[in-house]
Amino acid sequence: MSTRMPSTEKGRRTRERIVLAAAELVSEKGASEVSLDDVGERAPASRSQLYHYFEDRDDLIRAAVVATSDAVLDGQTELFARLDTWAGIEAWMNALVDLQVQRQASGGCPLGTLAGQLAERDPRAREAISVGLGLWQQHIEAGLASLQAKGGLRPDAAPAQLAKATLALIQGGLLLTQVNRDPNELREALATALRLLRSEQ
Repeated sequence: MSTRMPSTEKGRRTRERIVLAAAELVSEKGASEVSLDDVGERAPASRSQLYHYFEDRDDLIRAAVVATSDAVLDGQTELFARLDTWAGIEAWMNALVDLQVQRQASGGCPLGTLAGQLAERDPRAREAISVGLGLWQQHIEAGLASLQAKGGLRPDAAPAQLAKATLALIQGGLLLTQVNRDPNELREALATALRLLRSEQ
């Protein structure tokens, strides 16, 4: 998000360290509670370094949003590659539920949480979150399109619409899982998503 991208490898490593520290703090405390001093202490980095790489606190938070989005998607890379089969789709959905079980249903979706914190306050952060969710949807759509090409979905099925509905069910399931501290909320939402997809066979 920042226009102050470093030109040296050392600079890029320093900036990445700062961004990852900010992303950790945002996850722990919420975006509104994170100060530059907090990030500087966690990174560690001086104030002058922070202002060298970022215009201001909001610029740094936006970079943390992008890093969070990348982490969410990177964590699903292998599973995304298998969404062209029904077995792969079910494995992906099971993995999403298993992660919530491991986390004891806390935290919700990192991107969904950031949307609640930043979407109405920072239009540029909202755009970054939208891009992240859009990429997630595109991965689902690509898998479904491949499944369709193999004959797993009807020729008249619409992978883009199915992907959007699936992502919406995931987000709703994650929210309910978080507030009710119950991974079964996500499990039920994904069961609904699977029934929707199966109806297009």
